[in-house]
Amino acid sequence: MRNLAPASVFDHYLNISRLLAGQLDFHSVIQSVAAEISHVIPHDHLDVCIILVDEQFHTAYETGLETDWGRRFPAPVSNSPIRTLLWGETEYLLTDDAWSDPQFHFQGAFSHPIFHQSLHSRLHVPLKVQGHVIGALSCSSHRTGLYTMEDIENARVIADLLAPHFFAIRAADQAKRSAIVEAEARAREEGLRLGALKLTEALEAERQRIGMDLHDQILADLTRLSRRLERLARQPDVTGEALEPLFRGLQHSMHDLRQIIEEAKPSVLQLFGFAQAVENHLERSIQESAATLTWSLKDETGGAIDCLEQSVSIALFRIGQEAINNAIRHAQASSIEVQLKASESALTIEVMDDGLGLGNARRLSGGGIENMRTRARLISARFAIKAKAATGGTLVSVSLPIAAKPSGGAAA
Repeated sequence: MRNLAPASVFDHYLNISRLLAGQLDFHSVIQSVAAEISHVIPHDHLDVCIILVDEQFHTAYETGLETDWGRRFPAPVSNSPIRTLLWGETEYLLTDDAWSDPQFHFQGAFSHPIFHQSLHSRLHVPLKVQGHVIGALSCSSHRTGLYTMEDIENARVIADLLAPHFFAIRAADQAKRSAIVEAEARAREEGLRLGALKLTEALEAERQRIGMDLHDQILADLTRLSRRLERLARQPDVTGEALEPLFRGLQHSMHDLRQIIEEAKPSVLQLFGFAQAVENHLERSIQESAATLTWSLKDETGGAIDCLEQSVSIALFRIGQEAINNAIRHAQASSIEVQLKASESALTIEVMDDGLGLGNARRLSGGGIENMRTRARLISARFAIKAKAATGGTLVSVSLPIAAKPSGGAAA
């Protein structure tokens, strides 16, 4: 067996090449070629170790004897008895007796299978692809003094046959793992998004309940109290100066409550549609700010924006509200333009002003911008804010893909 003719050895090499075809994992490869390798290099234990892509760990695939090398993997390359080979520091390892050879034994070396399985003669050659070590081919025998340099040369040829195949399998496995990790990450992200949508939908419902309670109970009580104060103020023994601060404070409280109710329950949006709600918000916000502003609203959606689910429509409305509020309160703009657009792929809302510009908006309303961005993410919309022109102004846009057909809740 040890004196094979060159033609016979070549035939075994060809058989190894043929056996590699169609093998798609490390275990099947090593099992399929073990017998042919044994005709060229007799062994009691054969394994191939593969360095992982991170190059810090490696795995072992065995045939014949089963050892802890095949059970306890991945393992650090630094603890491997053949680490010098895996690190490219030597071209081969050859020993007559691994029990006493110090190159296999160092502090932290995982070498106890050498003794546990009575492995004496050992040879190891690297698996290389384009000069880079990706692993090693190892043959071991219970006998001492079995292997020679001729066996090393034969092992190198076999390693050259195996290396490209193992490299391709490693790349495929890495791609599979990356795909799985990416899919799991997407699933987690989608789960978080859906969970957030459900949560914000519940919050929006609670906002509306609070709005109705405030309107039906607290605001009604305050209105009755205001009327009683008015009647009390007409009585001769009560001076108007004494009641005026109380009456004025009550009026302010009622005004604030009406604003809270409107914010909590956008009834105009629900009753009259998106464009009318935006127009109503523009008129009321400009009037309350006492600013001198011109505004325009163009609805080019053909009614498509009113066909969205209520939760998504509310989320878009909240984004539009925040953009308008920023323009009125912080931008010192003289005009605001709102455009509602529809294309085959998306519905888009744009809020433009001619104010101080983006730098000022970021400084004064960073939280509001983040809120708009978060609301957009929750409904799978694209949010952008940028300078309208070099001379100033800001453009806020949110674009909702029509194909996405969002079904979650609105931002709270």
